[in-house]
Parts: sequence; structure tokens; C-alpha cells
Amino acid sequence: MNILVLGGGGREHALAWAIKQNPKCDRLIVAPGNAGIAQIADCAAIDPSDAAAVLELCEANAIDFVVIGPEAPLAAGVADALRDQGILTFGPSAEAAKLEASKAFTKEICDACNAPTAAYARFTSAEGAKGYVREQGAPIVVKADGLAAGKGVIVAMTLDEAFNGIDEIFGGAFGSAGAEVVIEEFMEGEEASLFVLCDGENVLAVGGAQDHKRVGEGDTGPNTGGMGAYSPAPILSPEIEAKAMDEIVRPTVAEMAKRGTPFQGVLYAGLMIENGQPRLVEYNVRFGDPECQVLMLRLGAQALDLLLACAEGRLNEVQAQWAPDHAMTVVMAAQGYPGAYEKGSVIGGLDALPEDGSHMVFHAGTSEKDGKIVASGGRVLNVTARGASLQEARDRAYAMVDAIDWPEGFCRRDIGWRALN
Repeated sequence: MNILVLGGGGREHALAWAIKQNPKCDRLIVAPGNAGIAQIADCAAIDPSDAAAVLELCEANAIDFVVIGPEAPLAAGVADALRDQGILTFGPSAEAAKLEASKAFTKEICDACNAPTAAYARFTSAEGAKGYVREQGAPIVVKADGLAAGKGVIVAMTLDEAFNGIDEIFGGAFGSAGAEVVIEEFMEGEEASLFVLCDGENVLAVGGAQDHKRVGEGDTGPNTGGMGAYSPAPILSPEIEAKAMDEIVRPTVAEMAKRGTPFQGVLYAGLMIENGQPRLVEYNVRFGDPECQVLMLRLGAQALDLLLACAEGRLNEVQAQWAPDHAMTVVMAAQGYPGAYEKGSVIGGLDALPEDGSHMVFHAGTSEKDGKIVASGGRVLNVTARGASLQEARDRAYAMVDAIDWPEGFCRRDIGWRALN
């Protein structure tokens, strides 16, 4: 098969790497890709949200299957355009992608199917939102309604933090994503991510993970797109996973089908777990980043078979086979991230690192200049390893981090601390 992966981050490098392991993959193109992806696939410099450009690329390269990595092309309706042309596609329609593109829409769905989630209210003005926050008190959660690249969430421990967050969102810090604000109850507990493939009707859980959203050690400082992750998530026991599937995921998928907008793709359920009870924090409609990196390292070649079964509507015929192991990824980011950071610094030492089924550096924000790998984003590398235990995976990942020569980068040194402590 000729396969196209849309996107150019660490998630797409991990997807491309897993797909490439499968003998069904004849040719692999990633658009736009990055310097790491270019080492294993052909890269095409197009905007993955431009449906016309994507269709042209598919036609020119006789593409049989398209895997859409990031949320922006999904919200832009690229999956709809591909399916209209009869191209087998992994990823939800624009209408179904509203589960991520609009937090208010997700709350409506949860209300309709009685899925347990935080109490909430939505506002189109700062004044109304601040009045509600005064009534509710802190801690409280302030969210930009739309797509904000994983950053439009303020967990406010004080009223002032909440007011500043509301001003920031309505002041345009997240662009059109901040036209509406959703204010949510602060939920206590431990967070985990559950990834579920859906073919519109059938669902298949394909693994859990935990990530570290905050930039600082001990989970402190501002939220980021994610500074590291590990799988499996110890908090996500088989009992809790079954409860989340029965009370949250299946009712959601049934409600979407009932509305005539069946969900087909991967549903990433962010869960808050307290006293054995999962509640939904949010849905994403694509693999998490950096959670995808640990899942793909553990799934390997079978990932393509699962994605194909999902796109072809036969999830009921397949099962994910898990080795009894652990994986961890450590994000190396440019100094200053998630604020202002410099681009263009050279990264050394990558060539000497092992690349096998237990060790991989997935590139997130890199490009090639004069034969050298340079940083071109905020989150730059995902240093990922597997081990028989989480401690072994951690030791391997940090040994790789220590071998990378990049003074302009930084990482957290405590990924996995909750599980390991």
C-alpha cells in the first residue's frame, strides 16, 4: 500500500515509524514531515489542512490510505474531502471533530448521554465569566472553547488567576479559539489518558498513558503541549478502564451516531480518576502528543493493522496485542518554551544513539540545515525507550537524553515520578 501521514510533529514521526514496520506499507509519504521523518519516509511540503493540496498529492502518488495526525486538518474537514473522493481515511469528519474543536459541544454531548464530567458554564463575555467565577470561587478551570494547540487551559488556584485567564482568552491570546470561554469545576484526582479506536459503531481500547503537562519538575509552572509521558498508566486499572468505556466512551459514540455524525478515528479520553471513579476532563480526536510516541513504540507494526480495521469499519475483528512492558518518552524543548524561544540551534549526538524497537528519538520540531539537525519548534525531540519495568524504560530514556549535545535545550528530569514514587 501507498500510505500518506498528514502532520509534521513527534506524533506523526511515531505513527510513520510504526506504519513503516508493517510489510503492508510499500511507500510512505508524510506531509509536511520534519528532519527525523525524512530519514524514514518521503516528505511533501504541503499544508496538511489544505484539502485541495492533499487530494492532489494523493492523486499524484496513487495513495491507498491516509492517516491524519493533528487536529487542525480534521477540524478543517480534510477527512471529509478525502472520503468524498473514495480515499480510505483514518480520522473523523469535521462534524465529529467538534468533540475537540469545541469544549462546549463536548459538554452538550456529555449532558445528552449522561457521561460523568465536571460541572460547567459557557460565556461569550469576560464580565459574565468573571461573575460566575466570583460565585463559584477558586480553584476553578478556565478554558478557551476552540482549538488552542493544547494550551488554552488555565487551572486557576486563586480568583486573580482565573480573572487573568479570562482576560487573556478574551484578549486574543488564543485567537479565534477564545471567542467563547468554558468555566469548569476543578476536579480532584489523578489524570490519565485512554485511547480508543472507533469505526462509527464498534470501539476498541488501544492503551492508556499518563503525560506531564506542566513545564516544571513536580508538575509546576505553566501548561505546555506535554513534557513527557509513559505507558501503561498505573492508575488506569482494568476495572477503571472498563468503567470509563461503559460510562463515558460508549455512550458518547452512540450519541454521535444517533446525531448522524458517527465518530471514526481515535478518541482520546482525558480522564480524572478519584476513588476509582473516572470523569471526563476532555476529548481529543487524535492521538495525544507525546502519548502517541509511547503507544507506538509498544504497539509497533500492528498499529497499521488496527488503523486499517478502524477505517474499514471492522474493528470488531481485531484486538491490540500488548507486550507486558513499559515505555517512556522525555520531551526535549527549546529554552524559553512554552514562552518565547530561539530557533536554529544545532543538535548534536543523535547519530550515535541506538534506534531499535526499544530506543527511538522521535523528532517533533526539527529541520535540516547544511547537513545538520536544527531546532525549529518549541518541543523539539521525544526521547523514547521501552523496558521490562517503568524504571528500566526511564533509565534508558534519560541515558539517551544525556548523550544528546544540545545546550540550547532542556527537559524535565522527573518524568514518571508519580508512578515511580
